[in-house]
Order: sequence, then C-alpha cells, then structure tokens
Amino acid sequence: MRNGLVYAAFIIGVVVIGGGIGFLNVPGEWYAGLAKPWFTPPNWVFGPMWTTLYVLIGWVGARKWLHGGAVKLWWAQMGLNFIWSPVFFGLQLPLAGLLVIVAIWALIVVFILREWRGDRLSALLFLPYVAWVSLATALNAAIVVLN
Repeated sequence: MRNGLVYAAFIIGVVVIGGGIGFLNVPGEWYAGLAKPWFTPPNWVFGPMWTTLYVLIGWVGARKWLHGGAVKLWWAQMGLNFIWSPVFFGLQLPLAGLLVIVAIWALIVVFILREWRGDRLSALLFLPYVAWVSLATALNAAIVVLN
C-alpha cells in the first residue's frame, strides 16, 4: 500500500507541477513568430508527449525514492526540467534555454548510464525521455541559430 502511494505521489506530483509550469508559460505569440526548423513537431504533440514523459519520469522518481540509486541525478534533472519553460518561454531567452536543456540532456544520459546495471527498468523508462529531449535540444538550438 505504501509503495502505491509513493508511486501515485511522484507521478501526480510530476504531472501536476510540469503541467502547471507549462500552463503558466504558454508559448504564445512570441514563439509563434520565431523562425523554426523543418523538424518542429506540430503544437498539439507537445502536451500528450510531455504528459506521457512526466508519468514515466514520476514512476522512475518513485523507484529511486523507494529503492535508491541515482536519486540526486533524478532530482537534478527534474529541477532543470521544471525551469526550462520559464527560461525559454517565460523570459523569452532561447540561448539560456539551450544551456538549460543541454544540462538536462547530459543529466538524463548520466542517469541512464548509472542506472543501466543497477536498475535497468529505470534506465529503459528514461530512453523515451532522452529521445524527446534530444529532439527538443536540436529544436532549441535551431531556434537560437535561426533567430
């Protein structure tokens, strides 16, 4: 029962906080006016993708909380993840956003490598996350170059 509550708390917490940050930092007219690369996903993809990823990230966070492992790496990537939207969209600073997202990407990769032997499931659950953040990093970098 306790484990189920921990999983629920992490998943709901990550989804609600991440969703709230997204809601408070809507891309808006500024983002719409930026030149974007050909590989920019349609806007409707971002909400479902981040919701799915936040569920996976929350699940992994609960695993780390309950069973140990790369807990500090999990918290570090989560903290940076939560500040990217306010930096990029809220402050409208694509270059600063790029620095943040490169750090997020690096922390995710280090997390996967660290957990690969000790908690393969957590490492595997982070593979879609690193794939999406790789695309987001390329998108952020292209926006910096194009604008």
